[in-house]
Amino acid sequence: METVLTMERWQDKAEFKERIFYFSRELGIDIKLLSLRPMKNKWASCSTNGNLNFNTELLELDKEIGDYVIVHELLHFRVPNHGKLWKSLMMTYLGDYEKTERKLKTLQGKFDFRQCNKP
Repeated sequence: METVLTMERWQDKAEFKERIFYFSRELGIDIKLLSLRPMKNKWASCSTNGNLNFNTELLELDKEIGDYVIVHELLHFRVPNHGKLWKSLMMTYLGDYEKTERKLKTLQGKFDFRQCNKP
């Protein structure tokens, strides 16, 4: 028996960007440059000088996955690794983020992307 998943997708880039700015305010992070563009092998990336890039493929996915990728990248401005502090902050902002992380991993093969080197 196949389970049918209900997905709530992003309306457009503007809605996705507003969600990024919402979480950046929540986390107290200043974004210098924000870009949504096709990316060949990542869901997102960030730089130490405040630049954020998100893959446009995220617009086709469930908002829950988008939130995961957004918070994941924004937290790297505070915590550069995926250690205990990072995991604790992910739990604080997203609750059971590991469930969403597993969903994202199942999609990686379909899109041939990776969200980061090691989740």
